[in-house]
Amino acid sequence: MPAELTVLTGADERDLTRLDEYRAISGYQALERARAMAPAALIEEISNASLRGRGGAGFPMGRKLSLVPPPDKRSGPSYVVANADESEPGAFKDREIMRRVPHRFVEGCLIAAHAIQASNVFIYIRGEYLAEFLVLEAAVEEARLAGVFGDVDVVLHRGAGAYICGEESALLESLEGYRGQPRPRPPFPPVAGLYMQPTLINNVQTLASVPAIIELGVERYSELGVASAPGTVVYSLSGNVNRPGNYELPLGTTLRELIFEHGHGVAEGRALKAIIPGGSSVPVFTPDQLDVPLDFDSVQSAGSFLGSAAVIVVDDRACMVQLALRAEKFYMHESCGKCTPCREGTRWLVQLLEKIEAGEGTQGDLDLVVNVCDRVLGKSLCALGDFAVYCVGSYVAKFRDEFQQHIDEGRCPYGGESSIEGVPAPSDQHTHTAMAEVPS
Repeated sequence: MPAELTVLTGADERDLTRLDEYRAISGYQALERARAMAPAALIEEISNASLRGRGGAGFPMGRKLSLVPPPDKRSGPSYVVANADESEPGAFKDREIMRRVPHRFVEGCLIAAHAIQASNVFIYIRGEYLAEFLVLEAAVEEARLAGVFGDVDVVLHRGAGAYICGEESALLESLEGYRGQPRPRPPFPPVAGLYMQPTLINNVQTLASVPAIIELGVERYSELGVASAPGTVVYSLSGNVNRPGNYELPLGTTLRELIFEHGHGVAEGRALKAIIPGGSSVPVFTPDQLDVPLDFDSVQSAGSFLGSAAVIVVDDRACMVQLALRAEKFYMHESCGKCTPCREGTRWLVQLLEKIEAGEGTQGDLDLVVNVCDRVLGKSLCALGDFAVYCVGSYVAKFRDEFQQHIDEGRCPYGGESSIEGVPAPSDQHTHTAMAEVPS
């Protein structure tokens, strides 16, 4: 009998914010099975499933779990920290998971806590997600009163709107009550994380995927996705597309299928100009890359990153200089300022791009944009500096003629239009889930 293997399973038919409705579809049974397993066996099960982090880096969750020392090899407690600070432009999948299937996410957190023998779970949620916070808060309280938690305590903590706190060590600093700035590494969180104790940090979708592994077993779980990254992912599709929204599909789904089959193609029948495959921080793709499979290794082999699986469609009205400027202004604003390359490099790039967009740039300015990107890349304390130059550098590399046209003509040939103005933001009525099935 086929079984749906999706994070959002049942959310279209039931109100899974309610504990009784979640239990009606076997909710929290995976937790019971996990707790019947020895922690080491549970870690092995998750490792064998090759669950890779859905937050951006694609690091294997099982590997993270195995790096947390067991109680007899540590001097204090360990912690589970859920990164729900979804702030990447173009990403809006975690908010839907928390809003529609909060108990599945909580169940994943509790299974992870058993794996590393932790008694405390901290969920750090983006401050702007008030509605999601209230739904999650109610679900946590309902599960607590029902005795689901056992000896585990779950704490919800709201952030204050800082993109940098999506970076795991900055998140820990903020959670401890300090200014959200990255820590030098090593040591890494599995060794010295929250309160300098061993800490597992994973994002919402990664943790919400864990119950399916326990419920179905490694063999059946591996029947979806690709060998290097089994399972499904929720792709956030936005930009100049007819049907924006969240689509849960097997890893390895092509850009072509996502945009044209599920997203119903480019809005207003316009020509496709570019695709951003993993949120605003990753290098851009061009239309000849539509058949790239959307999994971690395939996207990286093609020259970009899957990142947060936030796919942004750009049509032929776009000014790539304006798009680069918008992105760079965001990263300049969100830089914590702790390290010089990121703090100064982002501001310098904004100034250069503003000159080029205004028609006042010179050939030297364009060359300097490339030079500044090279000077920032790989030299920042955390990945924000890289994020800030991946996008700009790729826009120049793949659309240099357009940048050159701004300089040669002394104006913006597009009238300063960005690629996403006038396109409705994804909302409830534009949210769709494509359910995938495990073959029987």
